[in-house]
Amino acid sequence: MTIIALDTCTECCSAALLYQGEMFECVEMTQRGHSDLILGMLDNVLQQAGITMAEIDVLAFGQGPGSFTGVRVGVAVAQGIAFARELPVVGVSSLAAVAQSAADSLNVDHLAVAMDARMGEIYCAHYQRQANGVVELIDKAQVCPPEQFKPEQDQQGTGVGTGWREYKDVLSTQFAQQLATINADYYPQAKSIIKLAQVEIAAGNTLTADQAMPVYLRNNVAKKKGEQ
Repeated sequence: MTIIALDTCTECCSAALLYQGEMFECVEMTQRGHSDLILGMLDNVLQQAGITMAEIDVLAFGQGPGSFTGVRVGVAVAQGIAFARELPVVGVSSLAAVAQSAADSLNVDHLAVAMDARMGEIYCAHYQRQANGVVELIDKAQVCPPEQFKPEQDQQGTGVGTGWREYKDVLSTQFAQQLATINADYYPQAKSIIKLAQVEIAAGNTLTADQAMPVYLRNNVAKKKGEQ
């Protein structure tokens, strides 16, 4: 199974390719210009592997939450490629991708993910690494003030994501008894999206291009700050 993935939901713009068991990736930190970068990054990983889009079986993408513009860019690019190539797609949560990246590199099982959502809020959820190494959502993904994000279980967990940098004091107080460590330097990345997408592909949970939808969590994303 050859899977290509992209993520433009945050300032960490990335593309990855799983080909013959080997992972190829391209990652760039940027505040803007995702739409200009991502197609070149996809070409980059294809060139690294020495293949073309004709050899891709499935396209996975970060579906949000994250930057409103970034999420839209990712979904639009995924849909465009999938329509052109008649590829099945898999949308993966940005929060899950953060959790998977942290679980893999830190070797931890319980993760409290908080991403900065601006306007005094965070995107957040709890995840637990399963026996197969893939993280699983154990409550629900939500957008809320950091004061409302509470520990889910008695086990000590790891706080990951940019929300832990922006609201470290508040969240550390909330999780005082269940917090093992904090690492805010985790973003959703395409290589983690591929790992999560493999589970969905194995379960037959692929979509057609027209079914690729963004997940914003915040309903009033299009309003100006003063209107929210």
